[in-house]
Amino acid sequence: MKQSLQLKMGQHLTMTPQLQQAIRLLQLSTLDLQHEIQEALDSNPMLETSDDFDETHQPEVQQEITTPSEDNNLAQSSTSSNESIENSAEDQWSDNIPSELSTDSSWEDTYQTGTSSSQRDDDSFFESNDTAEETLQDHLNWQLNLTPMSPADRLIAEAIIDGIDNEGYLRSSTEEILEHFKESEPTLFAESELDEVDAVLHRIQQFDPPGVASRDLGECLSIQLRQLPPDTPLLQQALTLCKQYIHLLGTRDYKQLLRKLRLKEPQLQAIILLIQSLNPYPGSHISSSKAEYVTPDVYVEKFQGVWTVRLNQDASPNLKINTSYADLIRRADSSADNTYLKNHLQEARWFIKSLQSRNETLLKVSSQIIERQSAFLEHGDEAMKPMVLHDIAEAVEMHESTISRVTTQKYMHTPRGIFELKYFFSSHVSTNDGGAASSTAIRAVIKKMISAENTAKPLSDNKIAQLLDQEGIKVARRTVAKYREAMGIAPSNERKCLV
Repeated sequence: MKQSLQLKMGQHLTMTPQLQQAIRLLQLSTLDLQHEIQEALDSNPMLETSDDFDETHQPEVQQEITTPSEDNNLAQSSTSSNESIENSAEDQWSDNIPSELSTDSSWEDTYQTGTSSSQRDDDSFFESNDTAEETLQDHLNWQLNLTPMSPADRLIAEAIIDGIDNEGYLRSSTEEILEHFKESEPTLFAESELDEVDAVLHRIQQFDPPGVASRDLGECLSIQLRQLPPDTPLLQQALTLCKQYIHLLGTRDYKQLLRKLRLKEPQLQAIILLIQSLNPYPGSHISSSKAEYVTPDVYVEKFQGVWTVRLNQDASPNLKINTSYADLIRRADSSADNTYLKNHLQEARWFIKSLQSRNETLLKVSSQIIERQSAFLEHGDEAMKPMVLHDIAEAVEMHESTISRVTTQKYMHTPRGIFELKYFFSSHVSTNDGGAASSTAIRAVIKKMISAENTAKPLSDNKIAQLLDQEGIKVARRTVAKYREAMGIAPSNERKCLV
């Protein structure tokens, strides 16, 4: 095959660096955007925040030239001001302390007291940093230090505590723990048996919180039941249920439970109430996890009967060009310093323009969403209208991919709560009158039906589909099952309750 050179002309789309930056900023969440802005402020001297501008960032400070007479006037004025300050301080402070004080007088009434700003800052610093949270392992190790044990048993206890997860369950078997110590400490655990590990485990299971270090749900509930008073009604039957028939309770097979435990329905109801009073996750009371809060990008409020949308100005600071550095640029100079300033000035302008474009697009898309979903703000999820990305893309004259980037990881604060912008988009479901219903509204109707059902005879998916058909919504049984599973609702056989 012979190689040759050919010259061709063609057209193709290329993404400029400015466009790439605008697209990247558009799809960032609020937290990622704040990090991006902070990095830009740290790396680009041409950028600064318009709210709090520090004068120390100015490259040059011009000093005013004064005449000798003006210097004398300034000196006299400064001297008089210092004297006035000293006189005011002397008026406030007095060394004449009365020899006798009344019994109801306080220290502050007689002596001048005050706390320096540095002391207050130090106190607040230590108070703000005293927020260490105790973990479940810390809580158990604290109790272990108060428990007398042999060195070998203490090592086993520490290994058991390390194997407990945040829910309070032991995820390592006693056989694995014993095998580990026989390999790592053969001289100390050469003659150790599995009974010794079980004995240490039972000791830790008596620690607080009740039910900790359990290996399964039945053991966790049984430990908590044993710590109840012996005269608790139906205590032995509840222990038998947790040890042997906990799987039947999970599947809500009440007929089998009544037959195996030889109980009547009121007695089984009392046992279920007793078990429901226990904690299946004992480690949840002592958790080191912190709550994560969502910062909304836009706020929706009703002003004079009209729903209005505004951007969250606290989510990102206002940026501007540092005029002090910009004035140093000389157009005809091609030195390294001047080129450095020119490049950073251009980057700063692109960055500010990209932020403005992001805010304008976010505000425009949010306004269109609220204009179409105003019924949701008035009446709730059941009034949600069907809407897809193409509808908003046509309204704002943008591509669907741009709308997808805008609505991903962006949140809206409404009187009904904080929602991701994606929440307002849902597919169409046909109705009997030829219209369309939103899948979000159908989920809300299904959830409302299930919450109002008779727990002794819960609604099946087929029955829910029939009830929706009576309201004019055509939904198949498998669609109802899909929506129910998406909302985390159990099927009808698992929702059946005696209580």
